[in-house]
Amino acid sequence: QVQLVESGGGSVQAGGSLRLSCAVFGDTYSSNCMGWFRQAPGKEREGVAAIYSVGGTTYYADSVKGRFTISQDNAKNTVYLQIHNLKPEDTAMYYCAAAPIFVGWHQGDFGYWGQGTQVTVSS
Repeated sequence: QVQLVESGGGSVQAGGSLRLSCAVFGDTYSSNCMGWFRQAPGKEREGVAAIYSVGGTTYYADSVKGRFTISQDNAKNTVYLQIHNLKPEDTAMYYCAAAPIFVGWHQGDFGYWGQGTQVTVSS
């Protein structure tokens, strides 16, 4: 079993930055790969970044490359998503999710999900 707890969301102005955190509790095998997804109002959930806990290999959706950075602190069992130059279109609920391996952004491959943290960007 894996429990994920996100934090760090908020309301910011366009151009600002935020760092989201995801605290990971439980089975390390099931959380070998940690991902961040987001869901904007009226839109489907989309994957934005993922990282392997061992080795630190990262993956990014093309839409966020250059502005989003995923990182981790294994000593704290925490995964981060740093977002720079926030845009109104980044407004969404951001979720972290856990999977044994990364095979793409298919949500069904991620067996554990947090409750989400809201990011709202005003222009």
